[in-house]
Amino acid sequence: MKLLAVTARSASFVTESNTPYFAPSPFDIKLNGEVVREREERNVFSLFSLLPDMEYTVEACGQKLQFKTAAETSFLNVADFGATGDLSKDDAPAFSAAMACAEEGSTVYVPAGDYLLTPVFLKSGVTLYLERGARLVGGTDRTRYPILPGVTGEGAGRRNFGTWQGEEANCFASVITAIDCKNIAVVGEGEIDGNALASDWYQNHRVMRIAWRPRGLFFNRCSGILVQGITVHDTPSWNVHPYFCRDVKLYDLGLFNTPSMPTTDGIDPDCCQNVDIAGVHISVGDDCIAIKSGTLELARRYKTPCKNISITDCLMESGHGGVVFGSESSGGIEDVRVERCLFRGTERGFRIKTRRGRGRVGEISGVIFKDIVMRDVVTPFVINMYYNMGDNTGHTEYVWTTEKLPVDELTPIVGEFEFEDMECTGVCCCAGAFYGLPEEPIKRIKLKNVSFSFNPDCNPSFPDMKEKNTAVKNGGLYFQFTDKVELENVTFNGVDGEEVVCDGVKSLHRS
Repeated sequence: MKLLAVTARSASFVTESNTPYFAPSPFDIKLNGEVVREREERNVFSLFSLLPDMEYTVEACGQKLQFKTAAETSFLNVADFGATGDLSKDDAPAFSAAMACAEEGSTVYVPAGDYLLTPVFLKSGVTLYLERGARLVGGTDRTRYPILPGVTGEGAGRRNFGTWQGEEANCFASVITAIDCKNIAVVGEGEIDGNALASDWYQNHRVMRIAWRPRGLFFNRCSGILVQGITVHDTPSWNVHPYFCRDVKLYDLGLFNTPSMPTTDGIDPDCCQNVDIAGVHISVGDDCIAIKSGTLELARRYKTPCKNISITDCLMESGHGGVVFGSESSGGIEDVRVERCLFRGTERGFRIKTRRGRGRVGEISGVIFKDIVMRDVVTPFVINMYYNMGDNTGHTEYVWTTEKLPVDELTPIVGEFEFEDMECTGVCCCAGAFYGLPEEPIKRIKLKNVSFSFNPDCNPSFPDMKEKNTAVKNGGLYFQFTDKVELENVTFNGVDGEEVVCDGVKSLHRS
């Protein structure tokens, strides 16, 4: 058992297990010798309502661990600042007043209740604690949301506050927003309800109206972020969006949007470094986790890859993709490790979306998946360097042609990937589709101890979004323009046709 994070009033832990998300068997949790939770089923769990600056002993799965909560400077209840928690008025001014009065090391406490909010801005060194039964409900009138300018100022005074899909653009502030903050936390057993279906956020959702849509939580250029325990749902766009952030910890969260809610990703680390995601349950209307690093213009300006990302013990379901790279990935994505995760019913499991025109400021490489289970995932593996969605440029011959073009500054780079100890059942479309470019092939794909079994009752579908596409049912692994393919103990049960198909592969080793 390992301590993941501790605040003055909460702590998160992970138990040792080789099973994804769920523990091998339920277990009780004791705190200082008393049972505080019976039959916990998840590898990652959290404890709340602790006291500050106190020593505790937690027992779980036959192990004991001692820890001490952080000290607390002050404890400020938003009700004391005028928050009603009954949806009768906008409680954001009361939340903002509590934040303004909070010293570094303080906790701003939100008791049970329903709090109607327009955006609240966090403050460095302060924890926002949502008690069980506390619900932060986003207001439905977009004209009451402040705008974060995409660009303001000139020269040395130029600043970027707003963003949309990898570009500097005006966007509305989110219900919980942090700008240039350090050592902040949003923790507890409460929820953030974006209330998007009650508003007009999804009417003409691909058109900017005043500004682009807010997220559930938005962190811009912050460091030392902890989000722990809370549930986020029904957001106007992405649930949790760290942007140019460092040292981000996201533990034991629930992130939910109905499948009909468009562009509602779960977590989108964007030009971030050192991100740890553990014990998160995600079921959304788009990608569960989408790792990004900006469009080409942003990448050229800031040259900031998204790197050192750890994703463990997560459950991902009802999303377009489980763990996705891109499509805005021009700054590069490096060193991503995904372990002990369960994918259930996502359209794709691992997925890269890129194309000519994204550029080669950075490389997508250094990705490891280990101890993964995929159930009823349509296509477990996709690398698509011909991705055609997002704007009209994706439909041009420049993007879709498989003729070898000159390598230039617009040619993306896709590097090395390893997948080990994985079980994929109920596959529908195909086991995997790896589409490299003839002028810039995928460098290396290794699969070791990976099994595929297929659903014979499904309908043919497309492995991914590209022009000149062909529907497939129960297909094997397809490799196109890949330098090196290594397959060790890769098995198939129920594949229709060839298990492995190669086109433009320089080296194939199968054992």
